[in-house]
Amino acid sequence: MTSTRERIVAAALELLGTEGARALTHRRVDELAGLPQGSTSNHFRTRAALIDGASDGLVAAELQGLRPMDATTVEELVEQAARAIELVTGALRTATAARLALFLEADRDERLRSRISASRAAYVEVVVAAMRAVGAADPATGAEALMAASEGVILHRIARHDERDPRPLLEVVVRGALAARAAGEAAMPEPPERST
Repeated sequence: MTSTRERIVAAALELLGTEGARALTHRRVDELAGLPQGSTSNHFRTRAALIDGASDGLVAAELQGLRPMDATTVEELVEQAARAIELVTGALRTATAARLALFLEADRDERLRSRISASRAAYVEVVVAAMRAVGAADPATGAEALMAASEGVILHRIARHDERDPRPLLEVVVRGALAARAAGEAAMPEPPERST
């Protein structure tokens, strides 16, 4: 059975994802959750507390759903990243729109910024491991590039309903990370021979 607090958080995220941050009021959350007036206020006294609760719920759900990528080739990594984008802009579109609304709120709220950064850090770790597996010389930088490109695609899919296939863009990013490796290897001088 879902607790009242969980119902409130779910309703808050639904409002954030469908109507934006301006729609997030205690009264609207009570209505959407099907709770008596004042229920949300009993659990989250202020709007800031309600936003914190929503962000905590979102981060918990994201971390619970996080899985390692098992890609070992560029093609597999591109495909897995594209499928992730399609999932968060398709079946999970409302949650993604809620996350974007929280990002905008975080611009003016250091505590919120730190809360929502936790899930991104976990995603970066997964992508760093995937970049390492496909052979990126600098997996951390490659992961940041892939994350930035993916986040840009997600933003455009949510805000502009741009449904273009992300695979060509993602492939450029991943291959760029590998090309940086090849360029770095080409620039490395051979180690001197050891004299015996």
